[in-house]
Amino acid sequence: MSVCSTTTPRRADRRAPLAWRLLALSAACLLLPAAGFAQTFGRISDPTPYCGDEGVWIQILGGGGPELNDDEASASYLVFLDNKARVLVDAAPGSSYLFDRAGGRINDLDVIVLTNLQAERTSDLPAFITGGRHADRDRPLPLLGPDGRGDYPDTETLLARMIGPEGAWAYLADHLSGRGIGGFRVSPRNVPATGQRRWSGFGNQYLKLSALPVSYGEIPALAWRVEINGMKIVFTGDFNSQISLIAEFAEDADALVIHHSVPEGTRGTLAEQHVSPSQIGQIAAQAGVRMVILGHRMNRTRGRETLSTTAIEEHYNGPLIFANDLECWGL
Repeated sequence: MSVCSTTTPRRADRRAPLAWRLLALSAACLLLPAAGFAQTFGRISDPTPYCGDEGVWIQILGGGGPELNDDEASASYLVFLDNKARVLVDAAPGSSYLFDRAGGRINDLDVIVLTNLQAERTSDLPAFITGGRHADRDRPLPLLGPDGRGDYPDTETLLARMIGPEGAWAYLADHLSGRGIGGFRVSPRNVPATGQRRWSGFGNQYLKLSALPVSYGEIPALAWRVEINGMKIVFTGDFNSQISLIAEFAEDADALVIHHSVPEGTRGTLAEQHVSPSQIGQIAAQAGVRMVILGHRMNRTRGRETLSTTAIEEHYNGPLIFANDLECWGL
């Protein structure tokens, strides 16, 4: 049940003028169940870590990029089902702290998925493993990420370098073998990051995951599709202009969470690694998605929300959200 019906939500930085933020709020309520409305209202100026008690919700753990002067954590996301955090997308710097702020419980988490293995996507993995250790987690924690290529290790190798017997935090090595406290074991698995074939090797009674290799320069990278309790969410991570491929992968998604790393008109290397706002609009339109969440917002895109919105709306006119830390959106 929606609490109101109005225009498409347009979310800029929460430091925007109050009138703009209130307008964005009135638009955004179209997407939110009544149960989460009061808390969402408070989140416009001071985010409150609350999603709804029922249904599927997307929590923004980090709405920014790797910069240290953007007032946001690096891009990372949680998928909640019935007030339980079930899927963590990327263990970005600060995500373990914001996981706690968001009300996440490590014992509820079914899986961690990684879009790529850069430091800005993986640096909090030891913190989550330590958290599971201290919470007496008693079931395996799957960790799914790309295989390796060139100078970039695969997911299993990266984790071994972190917490293996010869790793930086070797005291956590028991959690790779299953001999850790409570039998808690981290189960890494390499997912193919080359070609165009979808991988669909994880699921349970309410959750199904699939992954698609995406092009991100020399860095192995994946997009993830989360199907949970009848809802479909696609997290693209970083990628370049594979418009048709990503649009097919995101077909009929309830939410497309896509990185907004460069402004319209970007040229050179950045344009070769990231999609522009107009390309985001093309993907969303071709896929027929219900809503778009723009994450990984860099300083170079902040303050240009109107220009980005205009470029996106040349192709896509559905709900559009500029992500900020700890915002939570219901599907």
